[in-house]
Amino acid sequence: MKAWRALIALSFLLLSGCLVTFKDPLPADQAAPAALLGKWTSKNAWGEPLSLELKRIASNRYQAVTSHPGQSRQRESYDFTVSRHGNRWYLSAAVPQRLGGRFTIAGFELNEQHELVLYNLDLEQINQALGQRALSGEAFTTTEGDGVLISSPLPEVFAYLDDPANSDVFVEAARFTRAGK
Repeated sequence: MKAWRALIALSFLLLSGCLVTFKDPLPADQAAPAALLGKWTSKNAWGEPLSLELKRIASNRYQAVTSHPGQSRQRESYDFTVSRHGNRWYLSAAVPQRLGGRFTIAGFELNEQHELVLYNLDLEQINQALGQRALSGEAFTTTEGDGVLISSPLPEVFAYLDDPANSDVFVEAARFTRAGK
Protein backbone atom coordinates (compact mmCIF):
# COMPACT_ATOMS: atom_id res chain seq x y z
CA MET A 1 0.00 0.00 0.00
CA LYS A 2 1.07 3.57 -0.57
CA ALA A 3 2.45 5.57 2.32
CA TRP A 4 0.50 8.76 2.84
CA ARG A 5 2.69 10.67 5.15
CA ALA A 6 0.83 13.76 5.50
CA LEU A 7 -0.32 15.43 8.74
CA ILE A 8 1.84 16.61 7.70
CA ALA A 9 3.90 14.30 5.84
CA LEU A 10 3.89 13.05 9.16
CA SER A 11 1.76 10.31 8.06
CA PHE A 12 -1.00 12.15 9.60
CA LEU A 13 -3.47 12.10 6.85
CA LEU A 14 -2.57 8.84 5.21
CA LEU A 15 -1.28 5.73 6.72
CA SER A 16 -0.18 3.09 4.31
CA GLY A 17 -2.75 4.22 1.77
CA CYS A 18 -5.48 3.06 4.18
CA LEU A 19 -7.51 5.80 5.70
CA VAL A 20 -10.12 6.22 8.42
CA THR A 21 -12.26 9.31 7.88
CA PHE A 22 -15.07 11.00 9.74
CA LYS A 23 -18.01 13.13 8.66
CA ASP A 24 -17.18 15.89 11.14
CA PRO A 25 -13.94 17.48 12.36
CA LEU A 26 -13.09 17.99 15.99
CA PRO A 27 -14.68 21.24 17.14
CA ALA A 28 -12.26 24.13 17.67
CA ASP A 29 -13.17 24.50 21.35
CA GLN A 30 -9.88 23.45 22.97
CA ALA A 31 -6.40 24.92 22.82
CA ALA A 32 -3.40 22.80 21.96
CA PRO A 33 -0.72 22.30 24.60
CA ALA A 34 1.87 25.08 24.25
CA ALA A 35 4.67 22.49 23.91
CA LEU A 36 3.10 21.23 20.65
CA LEU A 37 3.78 24.45 18.79
CA GLY A 38 7.12 25.15 17.16
CA LYS A 39 9.54 23.44 14.80
CA TRP A 40 10.11 19.69 14.73
CA THR A 41 12.31 17.37 12.66
CA SER A 42 12.22 13.73 11.65
CA LYS A 43 13.13 11.42 8.80
CA ASN A 44 10.69 9.91 6.34
CA ALA A 45 10.49 6.23 5.44
CA TRP A 46 13.43 6.64 3.05
CA GLY A 47 15.70 8.28 5.64
CA GLU A 48 15.33 11.76 4.16
CA PRO A 49 15.06 14.72 6.56
CA LEU A 50 11.60 16.10 7.20
CA SER A 51 10.75 19.41 8.82
CA LEU A 52 7.46 20.23 10.55
CA GLU A 53 6.30 23.57 11.88
CA LEU A 54 3.16 23.74 14.01
CA LYS A 55 1.66 27.17 14.61
CA ARG A 56 -1.53 28.84 15.79
CA ILE A 57 -3.50 30.52 12.97
CA ALA A 58 -6.64 31.52 14.91
CA SER A 59 -8.32 30.88 18.22
CA ASN A 60 -7.94 27.11 18.77
CA ARG A 61 -7.04 26.55 15.10
CA TYR A 62 -3.61 25.47 14.01
CA GLN A 63 -1.55 24.83 10.91
CA ALA A 64 1.09 22.22 10.22
CA VAL A 65 3.61 22.97 7.48
CA THR A 66 5.88 20.19 6.31
CA SER A 67 8.89 20.43 4.10
CA HIS A 68 11.89 18.46 3.02
CA PRO A 69 14.96 20.62 3.77
CA GLY A 70 16.57 21.70 0.50
CA GLN A 71 13.37 21.07 -1.45
CA SER A 72 11.24 24.18 -0.88
CA ARG A 73 8.78 23.14 -3.60
CA GLN A 74 7.63 20.20 -1.49
CA ARG A 75 6.05 22.30 1.28
CA GLU A 76 2.59 21.18 2.30
CA SER A 77 0.29 22.72 4.86
CA TYR A 78 -2.71 21.38 6.75
CA ASP A 79 -5.07 23.21 9.08
CA PHE A 80 -6.13 21.25 12.14
CA THR A 81 -7.92 21.39 15.47
CA VAL A 82 -7.17 19.50 18.68
CA SER A 83 -9.16 17.94 21.49
CA ARG A 84 -8.31 16.14 24.71
CA HIS A 85 -10.47 13.22 25.85
CA GLY A 86 -9.48 11.23 28.89
CA ASN A 87 -5.71 10.82 28.81
CA ARG A 88 -5.40 11.28 25.06
CA TRP A 89 -4.88 14.20 22.74
CA TYR A 90 -6.40 14.07 19.27
CA LEU A 91 -6.08 16.23 16.19
CA SER A 92 -8.33 16.53 13.18
CA ALA A 93 -7.70 17.80 9.65
CA ALA A 94 -9.50 17.85 6.32
CA VAL A 95 -8.64 15.05 3.91
CA PRO A 96 -8.00 15.93 0.23
CA GLN A 97 -10.79 15.03 -2.24
CA ARG A 98 -8.55 12.52 -4.03
CA LEU A 99 -8.66 10.56 -0.76
CA GLY A 100 -12.39 10.80 -0.28
CA GLY A 101 -12.61 14.20 1.41
CA ARG A 102 -14.09 14.47 4.91
CA PHE A 103 -11.84 14.56 8.00
CA THR A 104 -9.27 12.40 9.68
CA ILE A 105 -8.57 12.04 13.38
CA ALA A 106 -5.14 11.12 14.73
CA GLY A 107 -3.71 10.82 18.21
CA PHE A 108 -0.60 12.57 19.48
CA GLU A 109 1.53 12.76 22.57
CA LEU A 110 4.42 14.80 23.83
CA ASN A 111 6.44 12.13 25.60
CA GLU A 112 9.02 12.26 28.41
CA GLN A 113 11.84 12.32 25.85
CA HIS A 114 10.36 15.59 24.52
CA GLU A 115 9.33 13.93 21.27
CA LEU A 116 6.12 14.50 19.35
CA VAL A 117 4.63 11.10 18.54
CA LEU A 118 1.71 10.85 16.10
CA TYR A 119 -0.67 7.92 15.93
CA ASN A 120 -3.08 6.95 13.17
CA LEU A 121 -6.08 4.71 13.48
CA ASP A 122 -5.50 1.17 12.23
CA LEU A 123 -7.94 0.47 9.39
CA GLU A 124 -8.12 -3.24 10.19
CA GLN A 125 -9.01 -2.57 13.84
CA ILE A 126 -11.62 0.01 12.82
CA ASN A 127 -13.13 -2.47 10.37
CA GLN A 128 -13.40 -4.98 13.23
CA ALA A 129 -15.17 -2.34 15.32
CA LEU A 130 -17.61 -1.83 12.44
CA GLY A 131 -18.19 -5.59 12.22
CA GLN A 132 -18.87 -5.73 15.96
CA ARG A 133 -21.16 -2.70 15.65
CA ALA A 134 -19.08 -0.73 18.14
CA LEU A 135 -18.94 1.99 15.46
CA SER A 136 -20.97 2.61 12.32
CA GLY A 137 -19.66 3.51 8.89
CA GLU A 138 -18.97 2.33 5.38
CA ALA A 139 -15.98 1.33 3.28
CA PHE A 140 -14.75 3.34 0.29
CA THR A 141 -11.98 3.02 -2.27
CA THR A 142 -9.84 5.70 -3.90
CA THR A 143 -6.95 5.47 -6.34
CA GLU A 144 -4.67 5.81 -3.29
CA GLY A 145 -6.15 2.86 -1.39
CA ASP A 146 -9.01 1.62 0.75
CA GLY A 147 -10.64 3.53 3.54
CA VAL A 148 -13.65 3.73 5.79
CA LEU A 149 -15.97 6.63 6.57
CA ILE A 150 -17.13 6.54 10.19
CA SER A 151 -20.65 7.90 10.61
CA SER A 152 -20.95 7.43 14.38
CA PRO A 153 -21.34 10.71 16.30
CA LEU A 154 -18.11 12.01 17.86
CA PRO A 155 -19.17 11.22 21.46
CA GLU A 156 -19.56 7.54 20.45
CA VAL A 157 -16.25 7.63 18.59
CA PHE A 158 -14.42 9.00 21.63
CA ALA A 159 -16.10 6.54 23.97
CA TYR A 160 -14.68 3.78 21.76
CA LEU A 161 -11.22 5.37 21.32
CA ASP A 162 -10.83 6.27 25.00
CA ASP A 163 -11.63 2.74 26.17
CA PRO A 164 -8.30 1.17 27.30
CA ALA A 165 -9.48 -2.14 25.77
CA ASN A 166 -9.18 -0.46 22.34
CA SER A 167 -5.66 0.94 22.77
CA ASP A 168 -4.42 -1.28 19.92
CA VAL A 169 -6.51 0.75 17.46
CA PHE A 170 -3.67 3.30 17.39
CA VAL A 171 -0.46 2.72 15.42
CA GLU A 172 2.56 4.97 15.52
CA ALA A 173 2.77 7.00 12.32
CA ALA A 174 5.64 9.39 12.98
CA ARG A 175 8.04 10.55 15.68
CA PHE A 176 9.55 14.04 15.75
CA THR A 177 12.18 15.76 17.87
CA ARG A 178 12.31 19.47 18.57
CA ALA A 179 14.32 21.25 15.86
CA GLY A 180 17.70 22.50 16.96
CA LYS A 181 18.10 20.06 19.85
